[in-house]
Amino acid sequence: MMNFDNSYAALPGAFHATVSPEKVRAPELLAWNEALARELGLDAFEGDTSKIARVFGGSEALAGSHPISMAYAGHQFGHFVPRLGDGRAALLGEVVTASGQRYDIQLKGSGRTPFSRAGDGKSWLGPVLREYILSEAMHRLGVPTTRALAAVATGETVVRESVLPGAVFTRVAASHLRVGTFQYFAARGDTASLKTLADYAIDRHYPEARDEPEPYIGLFRGVIERQAKLVAHWMSIGFIHGVMNTDNTAISGETIDYGPAAYMDEFRFDKVFSSIDQYGRYAYGNQPSIAQWNLARLADTLLSLDASKDALESVLAEFSDHYEAHFIALMAPKLGLFDPQSSDADLIVEWLEYLNEKAHDFTLSFRGLASRIDAVDEAQFGAFESKWRERVTNQGKTPAEVAELMNSVNPLFIPRNHRVEQAIDEAVHGDLTVFHAMNTVLAQPYTEQPEFADYAVAPLERERVSRTFCGT
Repeated sequence: MMNFDNSYAALPGAFHATVSPEKVRAPELLAWNEALARELGLDAFEGDTSKIARVFGGSEALAGSHPISMAYAGHQFGHFVPRLGDGRAALLGEVVTASGQRYDIQLKGSGRTPFSRAGDGKSWLGPVLREYILSEAMHRLGVPTTRALAAVATGETVVRESVLPGAVFTRVAASHLRVGTFQYFAARGDTASLKTLADYAIDRHYPEARDEPEPYIGLFRGVIERQAKLVAHWMSIGFIHGVMNTDNTAISGETIDYGPAAYMDEFRFDKVFSSIDQYGRYAYGNQPSIAQWNLARLADTLLSLDASKDALESVLAEFSDHYEAHFIALMAPKLGLFDPQSSDADLIVEWLEYLNEKAHDFTLSFRGLASRIDAVDEAQFGAFESKWRERVTNQGKTPAEVAELMNSVNPLFIPRNHRVEQAIDEAVHGDLTVFHAMNTVLAQPYTEQPEFADYAVAPLERERVSRTFCGT
């Protein structure tokens, strides 16, 4: 059985509230991530779907768990809310794997908590399946992310705009520490708790900072570097988070809280999907600057721990360079460049500007470009194509080698929004075929899978999804 711990629950009471997940009427297992379960040491559950459904639906306690809901604050669309917290989630505890890695196990949609405000603490089926699909796809694309362990139908209904089937999602994360967690204590002037949190964060995620002359500067530097790399990953695959609030910014550097997250079909710098992002604050092209803004809010809290303002500002200013370096390192091989040069930044920008002008499909355009290396017919990608072809052919690599590099980093399959919506719509009516098919095909996003060819196709105009919703 797994090695279970409750280090966050052991922190003082100001950090969390003890909760009891609500028992549900008829828990039914919809999805179980067997590979992840084995990695976490959950082998004892294998084959016992009834027990899995009871435990991860909230009806049966997991041995050794101490369920809590975490306290945090956050800037939501630029406006500070001093008390948010887990309004529909229960952190069961932490698993320590055989390799010594520590992971949170959290139920989402498991009922009311002291942070629920007017909410019911429940989740309907749609957001559960959406996060399962998107987070596992993100993992397969090599992007730091929370993971999906289980999806359980509750046999009950929840009321949103209509009456919908209920479900519980089990999320696995390096931790659930957020920028908003730091803001929670800073806003209260609770310096002692803020210091406890910062020390806990260092021990859990950035132990190397402990040896620095200013450990909290070291912590901040580590968070800066991981966030820069994370957002560069998002940008390289056309991913739009949708709610980049500070309470959705994990200091571990993982993608967290998918909500209305989506992948672009046709490329636009100003693309927005989230129904609540009415002014485009979190549009695709704004994500790097918003990440830096969020990190500035983390710096604000560390001032309370006597971290040097000049040092914090200096580290914060490094975000842009870190982001640019990671972005070029990720984008260059997508264009078939084995040894990027400084001038390649201009080539990358020119490619994106071309896609933006033509509103071409982001994902398929990269795959299409790979087949154009030694083309002799009329260019399909305008003036950019000849400039790009000259650059890649001067590398001393064969067209086959360049195409192989490109296809190894440019996915053929992504969680197309219309397919995600189809999976949810059909699941509401009891058919999980598309949901399971998506998880199968997205497990190998770079590989040709003829039997799933339709899942690579961009949506028709009438199929396009223009708005996504948080689902809360």
